[in-house]
This record gives sequence, structure tokens and C-alpha cells, in this order.
Amino acid sequence: MPRFVTGWGIALLPEENYAGFWNFHLKRPDGVNATDREERPREERPEQPVERVSATEALRQASRQLAELLGRSPESVSALKPTEQGWTATVEVLELERVPETSSVMASYELVLGPDGRLLGYERARRYTRAQIDRNGR
Repeated sequence: MPRFVTGWGIALLPEENYAGFWNFHLKRPDGVNATDREERPREERPEQPVERVSATEALRQASRQLAELLGRSPESVSALKPTEQGWTATVEVLELERVPETSSVMASYELVLGPDGRLLGYERARRYTRAQIDRNGR
């Protein structure tokens, strides 16, 4: 039987798991295993209202977060729209720099942001040369 320390403690179970490591379980003072979470279904959880950030802050956060993921700084934000779930943005990124500059390869990324400006997802929508002109809205 595992031994418990008063208050929060770690119980070393006498059996090893499949990988040969000892199993540890964090126990609360009332004896409940803290690692066994009883999560309520998502529809029963009370929703915490999240305050929507301003358009300027959403732009700033979108550019910063995408730069962290891609390792390249966005050159511009060409679209930003509020949605029921937060924001959507289109960001232009220099993907391959060439000489002359007009032959450099650019990419448009579609971003989905939460109401707090946190990046939830992104997708590269298209690639094009810097000198390319949009036709039919694309």
C-alpha cells in the first residue's frame, strides 16, 4: 500500500509501469487522486466571457505570433475582420527574397484569432511574386 504525506504528497506505488518507471500519483489531503480529473462535459462548464481586443491590438498580436511560427516577419496585414468567434486576418509574408526585388516570392496567410487576439490557426492561402497583380480579387 502506498504511503501518504500529510497535506499534498506523492505516493510511490509498488508496481512499475510498462516502461520500467515507477508510477507516481499526487494525492490531495482528502485522499482524492489529483491526477484523476473529473471533467464536466463542455456544455456543462460555465463559459467565461472573453473581452474582445481592439483591431489594432489584434493586428499587432497576429503579426507577432505568425512571425514566431514562421521565423519571418510579416510585411503587411491586408485584411482584418471581426467574427463571432474572434477575428480573421490576411497577412502578407516575404517567403523568398530575390534580386530584382520584384521577383521575390510572397505568401498570403489566413489567420484565425480568438477574441483575445490569440492565434488559433493559420493557413497559407497563396504564393505569388511581388510584382504580380491581383486578378479577379485574388
